[in-house]
Amino acid sequence: MPTTTQLRERLRRPEILVAPGAYDGLTAKLVQRAGFEAVYLTGGGSSYSQLARPDLGLLSFTEMLTRVGLIAECCDLPIIADGDTGYGNYLNMIRTIRQYIRAGAAGIQIEDQVLPKKCGHLPGRDLISVDEMLGKIRAAQDARTDSDFVIMVRTDARAVAGLDEAIRRARLYCAAGADLIYVEGPESVEEMRAITGQVPGVHAIDIVEGGRIPLLSARELQAIGYRLAIFPNSIARTVARCASEVLQVLREQGTTAAVLDRMYPFDELQEILGMSEIKALDLQYGVTQRS
Repeated sequence: MPTTTQLRERLRRPEILVAPGAYDGLTAKLVQRAGFEAVYLTGGGSSYSQLARPDLGLLSFTEMLTRVGLIAECCDLPIIADGDTGYGNYLNMIRTIRQYIRAGAAGIQIEDQVLPKKCGHLPGRDLISVDEMLGKIRAAQDARTDSDFVIMVRTDARAVAGLDEAIRRARLYCAAGADLIYVEGPESVEEMRAITGQVPGVHAIDIVEGGRIPLLSARELQAIGYRLAIFPNSIARTVARCASEVLQVLREQGTTAAVLDRMYPFDELQEILGMSEIKALDLQYGVTQRS
């Protein structure tokens, strides 16, 4: 079954789908190995890891498209890929949708910010007009070469223009055909309930630890009415902290002996990376080494 169909069918189930954020092949493999049913290609985490910069719209369409393809090559899970604003107007949106599908994404997240966008938990965002966003949503739908490809539409209006405007926009985006609706930045459980209660459609939420949104469990989010929860940067932030601690120990002690328990054993990591499969392929196609 194509991953687009897998994702669409999974979203029809009442149980919430949790999609951790990955930013490269290894982190996507770890998400799959942990037993999750989908992975979110995080734009923020990709900016952190590739550019060592905040999520300020600095990554280009081509850079994100390359990551979609690399993750699709090594991970069997449906990929929900961050598509920012579609990287321009409706024409750019058309190209983004077609190329993301071709690269192996099962769904995309698009948003109504002005280009260049900013992380939804940073100040200083601006919005495009509702009419422009509705045109981009229609263009995204018409550009699909796979009817099961999921289009998740996000509005950043809560922080810019208030909750009422965010709900108004979300209702219009749902009516325009968004498969998932995602109101960024509710600041309380009461606001979250207002969104899911007043906006029709299938709801998504992102959880950024320390951000504006309450840190709730998947079960609590499901009870509020959410069907998809993404955790965009949990892995990236954990890896950064762990790496810093290991480096500090190495600098102070001249050895990593004290932090071996924080590392995968070498052989175990090779298995995660598919060494057994490579050995089997070597027997089938290669010249085996005898020693």
